[in-house]
Amino acid sequence: MQNKHWSKYQLLHEVVTNPNISIKGTHSYYSDCWDNGFEESVIRYLHGDEVSRKWEPRWEIDKLHIGDYVCIGAEVIILMGGNHTHRADWFCLYPFMDYIDEAYVGKGDTFIGDGAWLGMRAMIMPGVTIGEGAIVAANSVVTKDVAPYSVVGGTPAKLVKYRFEISVIDELLQLKIYDWPTEKFEALKRHLCASDIQQLKSAALAYDGKK
Repeated sequence: MQNKHWSKYQLLHEVVTNPNISIKGTHSYYSDCWDNGFEESVIRYLHGDEVSRKWEPRWEIDKLHIGDYVCIGAEVIILMGGNHTHRADWFCLYPFMDYIDEAYVGKGDTFIGDGAWLGMRAMIMPGVTIGEGAIVAANSVVTKDVAPYSVVGGTPAKLVKYRFEISVIDELLQLKIYDWPTEKFEALKRHLCASDIQQLKSAALAYDGKK
């Protein structure tokens, strides 16, 4: 905890060691100033940490996929499926080892899309997809997929609004901004740090025309 401060952060590609976590690109970060860091404090119940990577899996392992330019606020929790052996459709919820293989019900992989922002202390439940450019408000609990460029909040998280008109969101998704080469992204950053879709599209076309 020494030298930790709210202005500092972890770049995920530099700290993640769990083979069941994939990180796209080199820009996604976690604000780790109040806990023990991304893998130890944020990721819960994911096979492949220092202890469980030595185990022989009993079932198919769910995975966590994180896009590029993802901003993860302090004390976020991303809950994975490694310990979900409480069957709500059984009379007894207790995870008896006799029936543990039957008790496990996987939720599938979890996806955090490019450019998403998870606010402080948000909790992401297993198997959901957070769309590109989405915002999850602080202290929210996400139980369902979150649409691209939407803002959700609450417990459970519900749609608050879309960040832009639906037509603009469709155009943004078609541009595939976060798949651009680094040179193109850097060249058009001024237009990305703005909200004029026509200028962005024109600049992208002009850039492509020079290639």
